[in-house]
Amino acid sequence: MIELKLYEYMRELLKQTPTTFVRYKYDDISWDSRLVGILGPRGIGKSTMILQRIKNTPENHSLYITADNMYFADHKLYDLADKFVKEGGTHLYIDEVHKYSGWSRELKLMYDMHPSLHIVFTGSSVLDIYRGESDLSRRALLYFMYGLSFREYLSFFHGIESPVYTLDDILSNRAVLDAVEHPLPLFRDYMSRGYYPFSVQGDFPMRMEQVVTQTIEVDIPQYADMKASTSRKLKQLLAILSHLAPYKPVADSLASEIGASKNSIPDYLAYLEKSGMIGL
Repeated sequence: MIELKLYEYMRELLKQTPTTFVRYKYDDISWDSRLVGILGPRGIGKSTMILQRIKNTPENHSLYITADNMYFADHKLYDLADKFVKEGGTHLYIDEVHKYSGWSRELKLMYDMHPSLHIVFTGSSVLDIYRGESDLSRRALLYFMYGLSFREYLSFFHGIESPVYTLDDILSNRAVLDAVEHPLPLFRDYMSRGYYPFSVQGDFPMRMEQVVTQTIEVDIPQYADMKASTSRKLKQLLAILSHLAPYKPVADSLASEIGASKNSIPDYLAYLEKSGMIGL
């Protein structure tokens, strides 16, 4: 029998989950497929979105878990799924799957052994599904999620609704915001804090620093099997880039500044880009 505290944890989170604003990706996802992966940087709303899905489909027998829950210190993810199915469970939502060692092998086993189970998992954008220990690429539908668009920012922060415009619409001056006479001040605010939904809660610099720290000290090292000293170099590199961008990186000078091999710089830049910290 599954421990009640896991259901209680889910119920508490569902109580706190708003449904008034839904991210753009929600309607694109094939929620009832057997294995769905939602990847993206920290803090952009992946967890909220899957909780909204559970809230919107109360007829499903669902369970939401986080892969770093203490429950998994002495329990296996597959064993939980096995018990869940035997108790009539139909939809299992696994948040931050990259924090569970051997995640790909056990997801494959769950998929193969329980054809009636629908699994949705979220993971860091650093996660490379094709490099997993087991081949999930043929089994999982993968969706990559990004931060708020300017249209979403207007809706979420200011209650201003706008239709979706294509790039051609914008370049042809056909994009119009009827409710906003002067959009530039709002766009400047969007550029400074509007990409992350959590900034609406206040204390944005502190929350942003926590996202950066967790990404560089936890997500990237787990994916790349890095030492603590290497994650410190990544932090130094990000600090340097934040003052210089936009510019063309020079491996020799960057390597000298952070005390690393110049051959490592392209990998470090790739890790930072995959995690959503920079854009190359």
